[in-house]
Amino acid sequence: MVFTYLLKSLKDGSFYTGISEDPEERVKAHNRGVLKNTAVKRPWKLIYKKSHLSYSEARKHEKWLKKKNRQYKGKLEN
Repeated sequence: MVFTYLLKSLKDGSFYTGISEDPEERVKAHNRGVLKNTAVKRPWKLIYKKSHLSYSEARKHEKWLKKKNRQYKGKLEN
């Protein structure tokens, strides 16, 4: 199973969309600064995830979600 996930920066409120087989572990990697492109905006909070049966399905959803505006992404937060 593959997940599309959405993170929210607790530093500046920006969003990051990604794909992972383990979103909870992936957000820990983002918060440790392992991923250079998200290190400066940490800490990150996982606000949304959706499961997919294949990587290609997850990638399509990721591309779609990245195009959504801040208002839409903010509504996904629990």
